[in-house]
Amino acid sequence: MLVYLGALVLGATLGALIAHRRKGTLADILQYAFVYGAVFIVASVFLSIVLHRLTA
Repeated sequence: MLVYLGALVLGATLGALIAHRRKGTLADILQYAFVYGAVFIVASVFLSIVLHRLTA
């Protein structure tokens, strides 16, 4: 569970930094943070499922 939270924080931070670097408005920064956070969570869940299936 903590891995998913870490993925969310990492993704949101990365997305916000990318949007800020591209000189985005506040709405752009929030949107990038949300989307990157969501993508990182989905990727971490998928990776977790794959790893559990391979080791079982």
